[in-house]
Amino acid sequence: MSSMKILSARIKELRKEKEKTQKEVANALGISQSTYCDYENNNIEPTASILVKIADYFGVSSDYLLGRQDD
Repeated sequence: MSSMKILSARIKELRKEKEKTQKEVANALGISQSTYCDYENNNIEPTASILVKIADYFGVSSDYLLGRQDD
């Protein structure tokens, strides 16, 4: 599985674990809901700076989000 497919699956899973909506996460990241939705659906890749924001928001490493680490 590509790192972007892993990313989309992991951010969706993390969002559901936190019981947050896409809109809530997008607002926290300072991006539009449609952009965040595109990340979850593997339509576009986040920039490095947004990837760091996503990792910080969910309290995980960017390596975890990209599938380079499993915990």
